[in-house]
Amino acid sequence: MTLPDRPADPAETLEKPRKPDWLRVRLPTGEAHDRFVKLKETMRRLDLHTVCEEAKCPNIFECWGQGTATIMILGETCTRGCRFCSVATGNPEGFTDPREPENVGRMLGELDLAYVVLTMVDRDDLLDGGAAHVAQTIRRIKHYSPNLLVETLLGDFQGVRKDVEHVVREGRPDVFAHNVEVVPRLQRTVRDARCSWDRSVEVLRWAKAAGSQITKSSIMVGLGETEDEVYDAMERLRAAEVDVVTFGQYLQPTKKHAEVKRFVEPAEFDRYREAGEAMGFRFVASGPLVRSSYRAAEAFLHGVLTGQSEAEHADRYGKKKKHLAVVT
Repeated sequence: MTLPDRPADPAETLEKPRKPDWLRVRLPTGEAHDRFVKLKETMRRLDLHTVCEEAKCPNIFECWGQGTATIMILGETCTRGCRFCSVATGNPEGFTDPREPENVGRMLGELDLAYVVLTMVDRDDLLDGGAAHVAQTIRRIKHYSPNLLVETLLGDFQGVRKDVEHVVREGRPDVFAHNVEVVPRLQRTVRDARCSWDRSVEVLRWAKAAGSQITKSSIMVGLGETEDEVYDAMERLRAAEVDVVTFGQYLQPTKKHAEVKRFVEPAEFDRYREAGEAMGFRFVASGPLVRSSYRAAEAFLHGVLTGQSEAEHADRYGKKKKHLAVVT
């Protein structure tokens, strides 16, 4: 007897999207390679962690080759387990390294940088979420490098407003960044259950109200969102007076993490940039390899914070004027 053909299982026939050519990363050469090696050696010597390595950022060679990095403080273990992030998850049980603020300050003093991004793991095991440690680290950085501009990419401090205000008022970062990560609909499937999209927006609003000159957030795409959902998220961020927003392609760090639903075409990223500029964001970085901590956005913010004009910024960094959206 001949058995009828078994219907194809959609899970077996559905092909995973292939990584397109525009996501290829070039390795550094020459002076850029030497800077990459020097920065890596300095990190190891002072026992410091970077989100560049922990999160397997595709831009690590480009950024480190240019002498910039995102320093991750409060250890290398996060108390949350978001499905997009490869940083280790666990319970640090209240441990913090009291030497870290001093070590970070000294290291950055040695590197003679103009702009640095300071990020953190979520520390729900600490009463203040690590706010005092972050503020102290910023102060030590400014002590060793008074002219260094510091952007902080921070957690939500469990939605405690006074902890957010403590970082802004005591640490006085030049830029306060906190990422909503995805559009609201994907919040519960991609971020840890202890995260909240609305709370994240409130954190950005509180930072602005506490005196932050520039606030910033980031959204990953390629996780199943629609364009309309992205535009809606942008409008909600702008309503909270967020100044800078970045968009980048989500890349699955390991097989255990959320899958890439699609690779977003460069033209769609262009539409997000144009829409963000029209909404009034001071700067929009939007592209396949753009990440929350990204050289283009940092270069622009350096210009704004030092009083550099749009034309001077475009000339110095080789950016076409149409990619800049400055509101004064």
